[in-house]
Amino acid sequence: MLFTGEYEHTIDSKQRLAIPAEIRAQMDPETHGKAFYLAPGANGTLWLWPELTFVRMTNAMEQTLLPGDEAMEFEELIYPESKRLEIDSAGRVRIPEQMLAEFGLGQTVIILGMKDHLELRDPQQRKLQRQQTLAKRRDIMIRAREALNRNPSGGGMKEGP
Repeated sequence: MLFTGEYEHTIDSKQRLAIPAEIRAQMDPETHGKAFYLAPGANGTLWLWPELTFVRMTNAMEQTLLPGDEAMEFEELIYPESKRLEIDSAGRVRIPEQMLAEFGLGQTVIILGMKDHLELRDPQQRKLQRQQTLAKRRDIMIRAREALNRNPSGGGMKEGP
C-alpha cells in the first residue's frame, strides 16, 4: 500500500483520530490487518504502520538470543513505546494521551502519507517544516536523483558513496 497525501483531522475528547476515508478504502484486512501500530518515528513524530506491515518489518529483523548493542538499543526504544491501535467501526483509532503529550500534539493534527506509513504532525510545526522543505526543493530533488543513480535497483536511497 502506498500512503500519500496530507490530511488535517481533529482528535476528539476521547483521544480518537479518524483515519482518512481515502486511506481506509485502500486497506485490505487480509493484506494490511485490522489495526495500526503507533510507534515513535526516527524524525521525532508519531508514525502509524498498518498492523501486518509492522509485523512483517519486525519479523524481517534478525532474530537471535544474543543481539548486538545496536539491535538491543533499537528494540528497547521502539517496542515498549509502540502500541497496537484497533480501528473502530467509525474508522478511528485511540491515541494514548501520554503519546499525544510527549509528541506535542493537540486537538488538531496533520496526517501525512509517507509511502509505507502515516505520520502525525502538529499543524504549526508542519507548516514551518513544509516552508523549509519547499525552499530546498531543487536541492532535495537533485540529491534524490543522485542517490537513485548510485542505487539503480530502486532498493532505497542511500546516503554517501
